[in-house]
Amino acid sequence: MASPCEVLLEHTSKASASAAIEAVAAEAWRIEDKFSRYRDDNIVHRINTAAGVTVEVDDETARLLDFANTLYDLSDGKFDITSGVLREAWTFDGSDRVPEPGAVSAVLQRVGWHDAEWQSSRLTLGEGMEIDLGGIGKEYAVDRCIGIVASLAGVPGLVNFGGDLAVSGPPRARRAWKVAVEGPAPDAPDRLIDLRRGGIATSGDARRFLVRDGIRYSHILDPTTGWPIEGAPKSITVAADTCTQAGMLSTLAMLKGPGAEKFLDQQDVRFWCRR
Repeated sequence: MASPCEVLLEHTSKASASAAIEAVAAEAWRIEDKFSRYRDDNIVHRINTAAGVTVEVDDETARLLDFANTLYDLSDGKFDITSGVLREAWTFDGSDRVPEPGAVSAVLQRVGWHDAEWQSSRLTLGEGMEIDLGGIGKEYAVDRCIGIVASLAGVPGLVNFGGDLAVSGPPRARRAWKVAVEGPAPDAPDRLIDLRRGGIATSGDARRFLVRDGIRYSHILDPTTGWPIEGAPKSITVAADTCTQAGMLSTLAMLKGPGAEKFLDQQDVRFWCRR
């Protein structure tokens, strides 16, 4: 998951707790191996190197692609799993290296889920296009793993993958799990959130950005323009029924830019924005 991962269990049996944790680790690695764009032996690599040839995908991959398609529609094209190729123009390392408009425009020609052909279990990408499921994969893995905790351990538990997390229920001795959300800047205090059930996800640009001539460029890019979203909060945290739902809403809100809070006010969820 390219981030710290942890599992917390309130268990009286070390053997049972270890078995549950091992099962969670196995599932997390399975999802990472299957959907990482950094591997050359998985379904994502087959799709990205198909060079215009239609690829038949399995049921699990199809469900994720259906979800990505839904997010694309809900966001008016601003959540786009084909936008990962924009990394060829942008490098968010804290420097002042903002790409030339021509470089962004050249890469943007290969972005656009609307140009892909997706029907049931068959996906065809245009020449040079790629998909990247990183925007939904981590939250999906969290929900899969908390399901394992609930079924195998049968005790209160928490699964945390890089700050996106879910719990199987409230801890026995306390009203809720205490979850600290890191501030969007080194001098910003952490926020403490009570979580009894469901999941939490955070979107933001606190660590990946560029600054040039006093202008801060977020790593969250608008795939319709190839340039950073403007006017968005530095950090958005959402609590929802599942980690996947929380991640979906925090991402969609970030893509709304200055309208993030208004969008979340309409969703009937708890949320926290920092500007």
